[in-house]
Amino acid sequence: MRVAQYCRAVIQTPTVPTQPAVRVLFSAEQIATRVREMGLTIARDLGPRTRAPIFVGVLKGACLFIGDLARATPLDVEFDFATLSSYGSGTTSSGNVRLESDLRNDIAGRDVLVCEGVVDSGQSLAFLIDLLGKRKPASIRIAALLDKVPCRKVEVPVDYAGWRIGDEFVVGYGMDYDERYRSLPYVGILETP
Repeated sequence: MRVAQYCRAVIQTPTVPTQPAVRVLFSAEQIATRVREMGLTIARDLGPRTRAPIFVGVLKGACLFIGDLARATPLDVEFDFATLSSYGSGTTSSGNVRLESDLRNDIAGRDVLVCEGVVDSGQSLAFLIDLLGKRKPASIRIAALLDKVPCRKVEVPVDYAGWRIGDEFVVGYGMDYDERYRSLPYVGILETP
């Protein structure tokens, strides 16, 4: 390639759009400490049972939280998962909740702990609580790393909350923006340019 052609190619290279910045809200160390505290509280509340409680992860946002919380809870627990959708792409919930994948286990007579990364409007969680309640579990409790109380459209009981936060759009530690930022080891606030 001649120099003139190379220069034209460089000049004509499309620019990459500016990526949103992420400001750390809770560090990996803060998250680990808080999750350990939550695990001990949950173990005290659930106590020894004849059957292990079932931790139900709401995917994909709780993918990291549920594993860390289970390890921090000194009880034998079982796992199951449900996938709900209400966001699509973007930062605003559509309000239209869909069950994309259901539990595989029978929860009748079992203690269930629903694990959420963040409770926002409450619509998805209310949908799931209603669905699970029809299956006659012994109890349903909710654990969320983040609880956005000011954003609530539907009142839902959050029994164990890591932190209560405002209306910031958060990413990291399993939570995403358009499927990105999930693998960040911390929780950050997405700041659009």
